[in-house]
Amino acid sequence: MIVGVGIELVDRARFESLLERYGDRLRKKLFTDGEREYAARKKRGGESLAVRFAAKLAARRALGTRAVGWRDIEVVRSRQGPPTLRLAGAADRAARRAGVSKIALTLTHDAQWCVGQVILESAQ
Repeated sequence: MIVGVGIELVDRARFESLLERYGDRLRKKLFTDGEREYAARKKRGGESLAVRFAAKLAARRALGTRAVGWRDIEVVRSRQGPPTLRLAGAADRAARRAGVSKIALTLTHDAQWCVGQVILESAQ
């Protein structure tokens, strides 16, 4: 059963200009060490962070709360399979209260837009 759905659209260029303006302070506020390290290895690291930010916004919408820290939601990638979310702190507690047993995450981006979509399911 679906217990939450969220989708978010982020303007890549606008987000990258914020990264340029606020630098590491913004990166450390919004992203986990793993997310920052992943983006640092990419040719277009700003784009990688922008699509992760879209995913975090979508996850907050799906959870039905904005009362979670940005780093409580982490986009993780394995060598095999699609990216997924790792929840911690307040985000994990909100997911447990909602009975979330499965998280589906979709990320896409092009020259202008970054999109994150999250679907939360329960086993019931």
